[in-house]
Amino acid sequence: MRRLYIAGLITASIMVLAAVVGFLIGPGLAHPANLNPERLPQTVAMLARTHATREDFVVRAPDGAMLRGWKIRPATLSGDWVLLFHGISDNRTGTLGAADFLLRHGYSVVMMDARAHGKSGGDFSTYGWQERFDTVAITQALLATEHVRHLYALGVSLGAVIALDSAAVEPRIEAVAAEDSFSSLHEVAFDYAGLWISPWLGRTLFRPATFFALRRLSQTAHFDPAEASPEKAVAQRAFPVLLICGTRDRQIPCRHDELIYRAARGPKQLWVVRGAGHAGAFGTAPREYEERVLKFFQDNSLSS
Repeated sequence: MRRLYIAGLITASIMVLAAVVGFLIGPGLAHPANLNPERLPQTVAMLARTHATREDFVVRAPDGAMLRGWKIRPATLSGDWVLLFHGISDNRTGTLGAADFLLRHGYSVVMMDARAHGKSGGDFSTYGWQERFDTVAITQALLATEHVRHLYALGVSLGAVIALDSAAVEPRIEAVAAEDSFSSLHEVAFDYAGLWISPWLGRTLFRPATFFALRRLSQTAHFDPAEASPEKAVAQRAFPVLLICGTRDRQIPCRHDELIYRAARGPKQLWVVRGAGHAGAFGTAPREYEERVLKFFQDNSLSS
């Protein structure tokens, strides 16, 4: 009995500590650190290699925040454009690898700093909830200034979340390639609360951390975390999706992509990359990544 009492006391203490940690870190989730500087030398090299031209692109979001990025065009224009979305705590240059092969194959690209990232405005990151409407504004600005025959989206990690959420509300996006998206903010919170050991820990022993962190995030950034859900987005509109995940991704395991895949109503593909860690599919299998993405966009073009 004494051992049971001690075990219960330890469990209760851990759960209380988890609640305190969640309460403290919750507001910080709305303010992701900018961990990576702009990769300007790599950008210049990529432009020279692809013979592409870069133009500053500034768009006012629906809430007044100024979103900043680039429009980059290949030497020969096809009218096909891809919206590129970077990961959390990164900036527009986090998608240079994808931009490189897309430009080489005649696609123009839009590379924007997400709100509360890089040089874009916005007080908070909302994990796709507000960002999807930013994409609508970016799309409107793009169509007002460019000839756009086909429009696609490609994102990695948080960028994949934003791409999927955006396509649910922006029908001009014809297809989305998404690498390492979470299925929902609630679900991925269990992974993080479980210390990347097991989501089961996040659902049980450390569940108070999840509850209080998301509650505080909601209060700080003024949105419902339950609505940050690509799993819901792909069920809302039947657009084609190419989902990509790595077998060694501990941050957002492949089960998230499997949940999105099952929920998707449109044409869908799931590519599991052996040996790839988080956001590491391109680095692990660059040639196959390029081939799969290009074929996916080509196969899912709406009639011009």
